[in-house]
Formats: sequence, structure tokens, C-alpha cells
Amino acid sequence: MSVERKSKDGFVSDKQAREAIGEFFAQNDYAGKRILLIIPDNTRSGPIGDIFKIIYDFLAEEAKAIHILVALGTHQPLTEEQICTRLGITAIERCSKYAQVRFFNHKWERPDTFTFVGQIRTEEIKKISGGLFREEVNVAINKLVFEYDEFFIIGPVFPHEVVGFSGGHKYIFPGIAGSEIINFFHWLGAVITIPAIIGNKWTPTRQVVEKAASFVKVPRKLFAIVSVDDKLKGLFIGDCKEAWEKAADLSKDVHIVYKDKPYHTILGEAPKMYDDIWTAAKVAYKLDPILADGGTLIIYAPHISEISYTHGKFLDKIGYHTLDYFLKQMDKFAGIPRSAMAHSTHVKGLGTFINGFERPRTNVVLATGISKERCEKVNLGYMNPADINIADYENREKEGILVVRHAGETLYRLSSG
Repeated sequence: MSVERKSKDGFVSDKQAREAIGEFFAQNDYAGKRILLIIPDNTRSGPIGDIFKIIYDFLAEEAKAIHILVALGTHQPLTEEQICTRLGITAIERCSKYAQVRFFNHKWERPDTFTFVGQIRTEEIKKISGGLFREEVNVAINKLVFEYDEFFIIGPVFPHEVVGFSGGHKYIFPGIAGSEIINFFHWLGAVITIPAIIGNKWTPTRQVVEKAASFVKVPRKLFAIVSVDDKLKGLFIGDCKEAWEKAADLSKDVHIVYKDKPYHTILGEAPKMYDDIWTAAKVAYKLDPILADGGTLIIYAPHISEISYTHGKFLDKIGYHTLDYFLKQMDKFAGIPRSAMAHSTHVKGLGTFINGFERPRTNVVLATGISKERCEKVNLGYMNPADINIADYENREKEGILVVRHAGETLYRLSSG
């Protein structure tokens, strides 16, 4: 039985959230059980800490253990202090009220982290992908989850470039998953293309995620959060698939902004929670649908000085290119992780590669701490952020210029479709 609280036009209060979580625990007995809470890292917004604290208050006297696993995917590990910040707890609280809560980062770079849980067969991949792919995909996840009686996934739901909407079992895949399944479905999403994926619920990539999740037999529940400016719009608790679907429906109502016409210049300001272009690229993903052909999209992030802390060596090697560029010469990219290629083409956007000449649909420019030389090396435009006065771009929509603050989570679409 699922529990929910939502408000399309207002917000869900702390009292309402506590009532919903209390209702869930009244229906479910966790006495003496070991519980693992899977949470996102700091590249996702939302009142994660508030929900964690309420859950803890209900579980503390009942559960045998309450531990935290940060679903990093392939992101950088968080320090103890950063995890405390993610959970909204002070150093004093960490040493007192929450002293028994163990923190774990998902150690994606270590093979001994994982255990094999199943294989998606060739015929099923063919069916899910509409014939685009014919291959077997092995599924592995962090073996830590098997040390617990149950795990809870606590995380937000937003429009997403790879699966349509984030959240739910996506906190397992890629959150705590092995590289093979990650590389496969990210490349599948790239081949299908962002316009066909983002903001749509039951995409082929989401079907891959759900199929992979079916191999995981540990009991689990989802605490799906829908928020705006870190304020709660909806909380959906229960079965992972059911709660995620309801959260995605609300996200579609509150996280998509429609514009009447495309813009020739868009400046998207990346928030500080993105610390490299690998994560800040969400600015481009969410704004590309309203960028005119031949237009310029500026990712403004003076605080960013790295392409990708994890995948930078591959992106320096291959650069940023259109999908057509990769598909017409795949033999050149043997040995490159397909998730890196997916990120590359997601950022560069649609375009063509004909007779050795690449023509992107748009121009993506970095106004960051990354040098002009490196931007040129990876085939992206460059602007010196010190030369940009955001006020010069604001209030000029009638001229075809748009500024979006705290870009990266809200999806922009044309009202004409």
C-alpha cells in the first residue's frame, strides 16, 4: 500500500510529510531489522535531509541498524562532512543522535564492490530497443545491499536526459551499479536521442532499468521526492515502481516550463552543486529544446574548472561531437566507455556528419574556469566568464535572448511541441 502527499499549486509542509511517513511505518514493521538508506550525492537538490531525519525518528528505536549508502554512479566520493551536509545534520548531531549511522560511498572504481545479479538476454534487449541493439547485458550491483533486510531509496524525481525521469530504481542503475549496464543504457539513450527521451516516462532506457531491477531480490521501498527550490511538492512512499510513476506524473506538471518560441541565445547558470561539466551539462540538456537552429547555448559556471573528474581522460581523447559523428565511425572509438560517448553527444546535441564534415545543430559554449585551449581541444566554444555580465542578457526575451538561473533540473520545451 502506498502513501502520498502532494500539492501541485502549493507545498507539502513538514507536518504533512511526517504524517505520511508515520502512516507508512504504521503499516510496516521494521523491529530488529537492518535497514540501508540509499541517497543521492550533492548533484541532486531536494529536502533529502528532512526526509532522512523523519525516517530516522521512526526507525531509531525499532531497527537494529540504519546505515547510509551514497549512490554515486561514477561521481566523486563524498567526505564525511559532505554527507552530513547532504543529510542536514550538524557535527554535534553526527557525534550524538546519529553516531550509530554508518556512512558508505559507492566504490564504483573497485571490482570487488559488485556482485552479479542477472543478465538481460539478447532477445529482450532487441525488443526493448526496437531492434537498435542485439547484445546481452550483464547486471551487477553493490553487494553491500545484500547485508541488509531491506533498503529504502530516498531521492528526487526530475526530467532526465537518459531515462526520461530520474528517481526510483535509477538510484540503483546507475547509482550503485556496475559499468556494463551503465554504459549500455546510457548509449542506448544517446542513440534514441534526448528529444525522444527527456520528460517522457516509459522510455526504452527506463524499461532497461526496471528489467535490471527485477534481478534484485532484496525487499525495498521508495521515498520519492518532488521538490522545487528545495521545497517539497510531493512525497510518494511505497513500491518502487508505483511510487516513482506517481512522482514522475507530478514532476511533469511542476518541472517542465513551456515557451512559445525558440531563442537564438540562452545563458544557463549552473548551480554550485555541479562541480564539473559532466554534471553541469544538465544545463544544456534541459535548455536545448528551446534553442533555435544555429543558436548559442552558454553554460555559465565560473566555479567549474574540470571537464570530468572521472571521465576527463576519455573526453579529452574523443572530444564533444554529434551522434552522427560517432555512429558513422564507431570503429574509431573501440575501448572508449559508451557512457562517455553518450555524454559527449548529449552535450553537443543533434547534427550531421557528412563526407568528413560535422555540422552541429547548435553551438555550445563554456563560460567556466576551463581554459580556452582545452575547450577548443574538446570541440566546445569558449567565453571568459569574467567578461560576462549576466544583467546584459536578462529581460531580453523579445530579442530572442534568455537567461535561466539555477539551470539543470527544470526542463524547457516549446509549447508547439
